[in-house]
Amino acid sequence: MDVSELIEPQGIIPRLKANSKKQALQELARRASEITGLEQREIFDVLLERERLGTTGVGAGIAIPHGKLNRLDRLHGLFARSGDGIEFDSIDEAPVDLIFLLLAPESAGADHLKALARVSRLLRDKTTCNKLRGCETADAIYALLVEGETSHAA
Repeated sequence: MDVSELIEPQGIIPRLKANSKKQALQELARRASEITGLEQREIFDVLLERERLGTTGVGAGIAIPHGKLNRLDRLHGLFARSGDGIEFDSIDEAPVDLIFLLLAPESAGADHLKALARVSRLLRDKTTCNKLRGCETADAIYALLVEGETSHAA
C-alpha cells in the first residue's frame, strides 16, 4: 500500500491551527468531511471514540488518529503539521506536531491494518520527520510523503 493511494494534495494541512487534541481532531474532521463527503460530526465522533480506547499519540511528536466509517468507499489519509505542538496524551507525554489521519471503510479489514503499518513505518524515519517539520507548503509536504515511500520501497 503506497501513501499516494491514501492521501491527495488537498489532504495536507501545513499549519494546523489547534491548541488541543480536541481542536486538532475537529479541524481534521472538517477537512476530511470536505474530501470524503461525509458529515464532519460523524468523522469527529469516530475519532473521539477511538481516542477513548487509547491515545493515538505514538511518541516522538507523532500521532496517527484513525477510524472506520460505514459509508466510505476507500481508505483516506490526511496529514497535518502543527508548528507549536499539541498536547495529545502521547505515550511519551511529548507534544505532537505531525499528525497523519487515516479513515477506512468498515469493511477494510486487513487493508486498514496495512495502511496503519505503512504510515507508521514512514513516520518512524527520523530524517523524514525532520524534513516534514521543515516544510512550509502543502505541496512540499505532499511531495516528501510520496517521495519518502518510494525510497522505502527500494
